[in-house]
Amino acid sequence: MLIDIFHDTVCPWCRIGKKHLFDALAQWEGEAVNIRWHPFLLDNTIPPEGYEFRSFMKERKGISSAQLQQMFDYTRQAGEVAGVQLNFDKIRLAVNTQLAHILINIAPAEISNNIVESIYQAYFEDGLNLGDIEVLVAIGKNYQMDENNLRLKLTDNNAVEAVIAESTFARLNGINSVPTFMFNNKVKVDGSQSINVFVRALNRAKFIEVLTKQW
Repeated sequence: MLIDIFHDTVCPWCRIGKKHLFDALAQWEGEAVNIRWHPFLLDNTIPPEGYEFRSFMKERKGISSAQLQQMFDYTRQAGEVAGVQLNFDKIRLAVNTQLAHILINIAPAEISNNIVESIYQAYFEDGLNLGDIEVLVAIGKNYQMDENNLRLKLTDNNAVEAVIAESTFARLNGINSVPTFMFNNKVKVDGSQSINVFVRALNRAKFIEVLTKQW
């Protein structure tokens, strides 16, 4: 089973959706799963130093401080129900996520899921700056990735351009929001749906695969 996931690393609903999907996979009794992570840059205009988080979010959403807090509280509670922490009080910067996606792209397949989770944890639990190369190098080193190679790739303009190109390609091919999940290139799930929705998507993708082989 091939699952393509389009996400951004500062999207709280992407973290919730990831948790729901993995909970569904824990229940599913199907074949082995290969997950591919794809960047979807929500705002690539943010400079490397980032913006003050709450001011940026209020301007982006066009809402008041009180409304922003209500939004954070609602999302945090949704995270708690799913089993993930979303500590918006610790987040100080709205960041450009290019470098975080480079780290995911260069991570070996067997650790990419763990790298994604560690990036989410760094931002949503620890409030770390995902635009800081040192933060990302530390995450990679925790999974025995080579530090010199990490620094080389994270400062490579070609790697940045590749992330931008992939994000643009996703938009041009009908991905309009994240998270978006594609199962075997046949079944699409938009948003951080329930565990049951993901289980049904897995079963449907498997059923389509079997039918295709029979025909």
